[in-house]
Amino acid sequence: MFFKRPDFREDDLESVIAACIARNRQAERVLIKLFFGFAKSITTRYSANEEEMEEIVNDGFLKVFNNLPKYDYAQPFKAWLRTIMVNTAIDCYRKNQKYAHQVPIDEYEDIIAPDEGIINKMAAEEILVLIRRLPPSYRMVFTLYVIEGYNHREIAEMLGIKKGTSKSNLQDARRKLQIMIKNNYPQLYLAYGLKFTKANDN
Repeated sequence: MFFKRPDFREDDLESVIAACIARNRQAERVLIKLFFGFAKSITTRYSANEEEMEEIVNDGFLKVFNNLPKYDYAQPFKAWLRTIMVNTAIDCYRKNQKYAHQVPIDEYEDIIAPDEGIINKMAAEEILVLIRRLPPSYRMVFTLYVIEGYNHREIAEMLGIKKGTSKSNLQDARRKLQIMIKNNYPQLYLAYGLKFTKANDN
């Protein structure tokens, strides 16, 4: 006996999810289309380049489809998706950790400052470029702490490191970012330099 796969509407997320659970390939493509930009905005901060970002996004969506039957509709889908993408980025970091290395500060000196006329428009993107230039261990802790809002205890558990290591990596990440901004984007230094600090580092 053949069972008809459930129909879905692209503007009805629950029906799209139900169709994805039934392994409707068209629905899976729709779900990716709806949330690819959101997933990319999250994973870009954890990746060193576009290739790594695409790897994280692809692995993340694979986990999404495998875990959709467990999704609780009472939970906002974006929040659920965000957690999966962050965890996938952490898995990618762990997998590549043996290749991680510390980058001397002088290797940041080749960044070309943009034209002053587009500084305000491109500021957020330029900061992201600098974050992606951080060594993986610094970038991971900085993003989890400053952007995602996790504390050092949580980060230590997530990454399998000591709490003190998380604090040290965050301090080094801030220092390298501030040096890069000061040396290459002096117009942004005062505007952004203080935003890398939280009131309570715990």
